[in-house]
Amino acid sequence: MGKTFSEKILSLKSGVDARAGQIVTVSPDYVMSHDNSAAILKTFKKLGVEKVKYPERAVIVLDHTVPPSTETYALHHKEIREFVKEQGIENFFDINTEGGICHQVLPEKGFALPGKLILGADSHTTTYGAFGAFSAGIGRSEVAAIWATGELWLRVPETIKIVVKGKVPKGVYAKDIVLHIIGKIGADGATYMAVEFTGPVVEEMTVASRMVLTNMAAEMGAKNGYVPPDEKTFEWLKGRARTEYEPIYSDPDADYRDVIEFDVSDLVPQVAAPHTVDNVKPIDEVEGTPINQGLLGTCTNGRLEDLEVAARILEGRKVAPGVRALVFPASWEVYREALKKGVLWKLIEAGCVIMNPGCGPCLGAHEGVLAPGEVAISTANRNFKGRMGSREAEIYLASPAAVAASLVEGKITDPRKYLE
Repeated sequence: MGKTFSEKILSLKSGVDARAGQIVTVSPDYVMSHDNSAAILKTFKKLGVEKVKYPERAVIVLDHTVPPSTETYALHHKEIREFVKEQGIENFFDINTEGGICHQVLPEKGFALPGKLILGADSHTTTYGAFGAFSAGIGRSEVAAIWATGELWLRVPETIKIVVKGKVPKGVYAKDIVLHIIGKIGADGATYMAVEFTGPVVEEMTVASRMVLTNMAAEMGAKNGYVPPDEKTFEWLKGRARTEYEPIYSDPDADYRDVIEFDVSDLVPQVAAPHTVDNVKPIDEVEGTPINQGLLGTCTNGRLEDLEVAARILEGRKVAPGVRALVFPASWEVYREALKKGVLWKLIEAGCVIMNPGCGPCLGAHEGVLAPGEVAISTANRNFKGRMGSREAEIYLASPAAVAASLVEGKITDPRKYLE
């Protein structure tokens, strides 16, 4: 019996013949943390270890509250800067115009590569699987342990293979497809499993769209998501990859926990209604729901192609009166490209407020949180109670096209009428 991608890479990184269910000790190629590094470094110092064992493997990105909105956040950033200098950590992305949201920055800066093992103190570390990496979220204390020892134990996950086929209808995007999948599998349907996205639809997707799939693998409970790397992947990585890499693929006779096929030929735009990501409905079931705010961006849908889709709908139109439209490009690289191409201008002319790249309201930290009783439609990945500030607010998740159309009408709107 052959091996899955996850079994093969964890065998390679542990030096043992690993199979699903086994516990292995691995040494990751990179370990990522963000603003939570302030808490992690305190745990690290309690371990009694003076120096990070492999500072070249640590990647720290400030992105959750940038610039800091309170004195406490500012102090955390100060502590992180001092720690980075003290430990000689060179892979540090501070608040400047070279960084952005961690899950966009790591691919852009050449860390997310085929065959690499990346662990991170953020659940959406699964994003890097779009490049053929094994990438998984871990806890803060686990990051401190890796800083101290360079190692961590993992259980080798079983794998669910998802095959996406059919002809993608107009107005349906990667976000709609992955919401549909989550709605069918459930928020806990892939708990501590690997999810492998395959099939002709995935093969046709851009790298940016594949990142939407692996980013939201976390919303099925998955330990990691994975898209087999191909020529699109290798082309995207040209000039970015900071080290050599070797792609790893599942064997044709790999032992999967399950193989699930989705034919998206008849799929319509999807929306995750409050207050769980698997509460997924066809958009017509919630169409007409009034909104107070629309959010375009985040690590899920803040890339150039997402902003371009929204701009095509909003160009020549205006955001509905009384509705706030916030745009968060995923990184400063995306921001620059959108600026050069005139995408941001179109969004500004429509009435959108362009924010600096960062997580902002997605986690309810600052720059656009909701008040009690307010309703938002967002391209983010979570809609739990309190996710964007108030526990009495409601969040609907949708594609950039659906968010843009909703901004025009001031209510949840099927984007297909604007794409004809």
